[in-house]
Amino acid sequence: MGGTYNRRVTALPPDPAAPSGSTPRRPIRDLPDELISQIAAGEVVERPASAVRELVDNALDAGATQVTVRLLAGGVRLIAVEDDGMGIPRDELPIALRRHATSKIGNLHDLESVATMGFRGEALAAIASVSEMALLSRTAQQASAFMLDARSGELRPAARSQGTTVEVKELFFSTPARRKFLKTDATELAHCVEAVRRHALARPDVGFAIWHEGKLVEQWRATMAPDANAGDDAVRQQALERRLADVLGEDFLRDSVPVRLRLGAVTVTGRAGLPDAARSRADQQFCYVNGRFVRDKVLAHAARSAYEDVLHGQKQPVYALYVQIDPQRVDVNVHPTKIEVRFRDSREVHQAVRHAVENALAAPRAQALAAVSVAAAAVSTVDSDRKQPQIPTWQAQAAIRFEERAGGHKVSELQALWGTPTPAPQQPAMPVAAPPPAAAEAPPFPAAASVAAAPAEGAWPLGRAVAQIHGVYILAESAQGLVVVDMHAAHERIVYERLKAQVDQGTRLASQPLLIPATFAATPEEVATAESHADTLALLGLEVVPFSPRTLAVRAVPTTLAQGNPVELARSVLAELGQHDASTVVQRARNEILATMACHGAVRANRKLTIDEMNALLRQMEVTERSDQCNHGRPTWRQLTMKELDALFLRGR
Repeated sequence: MGGTYNRRVTALPPDPAAPSGSTPRRPIRDLPDELISQIAAGEVVERPASAVRELVDNALDAGATQVTVRLLAGGVRLIAVEDDGMGIPRDELPIALRRHATSKIGNLHDLESVATMGFRGEALAAIASVSEMALLSRTAQQASAFMLDARSGELRPAARSQGTTVEVKELFFSTPARRKFLKTDATELAHCVEAVRRHALARPDVGFAIWHEGKLVEQWRATMAPDANAGDDAVRQQALERRLADVLGEDFLRDSVPVRLRLGAVTVTGRAGLPDAARSRADQQFCYVNGRFVRDKVLAHAARSAYEDVLHGQKQPVYALYVQIDPQRVDVNVHPTKIEVRFRDSREVHQAVRHAVENALAAPRAQALAAVSVAAAAVSTVDSDRKQPQIPTWQAQAAIRFEERAGGHKVSELQALWGTPTPAPQQPAMPVAAPPPAAAEAPPFPAAASVAAAPAEGAWPLGRAVAQIHGVYILAESAQGLVVVDMHAAHERIVYERLKAQVDQGTRLASQPLLIPATFAATPEEVATAESHADTLALLGLEVVPFSPRTLAVRAVPTTLAQGNPVELARSVLAELGQHDASTVVQRARNEILATMACHGAVRANRKLTIDEMNALLRQMEVTERSDQCNHGRPTWRQLTMKELDALFLRGR
């Protein structure tokens, strides 16, 4: 051990000027260019998927309409990205492999208003420093293509149509330590596919194909024709929805709602998944800024806050959101991989994204069911008129009258008891059956609750109440089948939305002074927050004042939370105010308080409701925002269609 230690120390001659016993000083010197590129590769190229992302970025910037990615061993042995873009001229091929050589920017103004996917000019040099790279390209003006070998610098003619092909072989061969950290081929392939999928979701006008070991893994054809008007919002939205269905599946399109909002200089489009489609992992959350996939805390927090009172537990929403903003109002030169951005006005972007998703989720899903029902009825009517079935129809069975008689009914009265169905004259279409006697004899809905009294019963999205089960659930008959409603959860949401509307009008939450103020030891940050946000705390019904330099006193709490722990309430609100914007905290804390009030004010389980009361609740649900979930994110109603009911009883088999 001693000899080894001495050999390591004497490997570098000691500096005579250095103090005795100190570490020998090394001189400051310039690093070799290859080592600089390898250091940069450590930031830009983490794994094969990082190289795929950078190369696809370049292909899209070149105006490609078709991008093909070919992989071997998950991208470790080979990554080949082919495109049909404008190509690179012969004289510029050697320049393209130099560090910080790019055609995207030329001055500071270009850097502050970047509109392309790439701009740093270091990706090709970084990848070439840790692999064997070859660059093959041809422009429209050249008679043939040219291939450049990055290792030897040899440039020779080759055969290729217009476009560019970048081949990356044996990634990390020059840095074996980095290669040891790679996962299995299947894992690296999955990351490469995910990198291309993120590009595909933002560019419906470009086709993408991924090959692995000679087999086609994924292919997404362009959903927008080259001659289509890309500036037409309707055309682009339709193409984007088709691409979303191709990449994320038809289920995503069916279980999501369109998002579109313009707030100031920010435009937010895309689709937001319904709360019922939430997942246990955040693996289907896609945010784009000016076409670039990003991971940004502002956008993620804004989207999550929009789902705050409609998601249950730790479920993660699904969405694909596209933010369009002036490039000069966003800084993309924050991270080497360009996956993080910084907004000049993050509060403006946060509000735009939150309001866009909230507005999209606000409409009750029952309204969409009504639209589907009307469309289906129209198709059914057209088909009936076309076929004109000559089938005898029968009148509805008359009501059974069970009058109390001492001797019961005579056999001769059975016909009068049951009624005799008589054939009705043939008609072109089947007449609608008369409503059951219970509904016919029921009094009309109360005027205050009869929101949709004018339409026919079949037009009510949630149908007509028929029964109540164990004082908990309401059964309703709709045009599609059977609707089951959790009456407490539904009424809780209705009361909650009413309370929010009242508070939005400027009314402060009522507060109750404490007989003995509750004091607690506070940090300097908590004391500063309480002093600077006194007005915000008053809006929430809280009065928190300094009692000493390191002590706070809670003098008043919201009336509805008077029985809770005032110290815990004050600490949680102060923590929120210290981390987030005051308006966001006010709205969140206010909503939590109102949710508690609504839970106590809603109709309780085991309470018997009349048919009129049940129908009134259904009508209110149809016009109340976010009525599909209660305040805690649990569903308020479920529907079983006739097809699903038939399957339960094996009908038609």
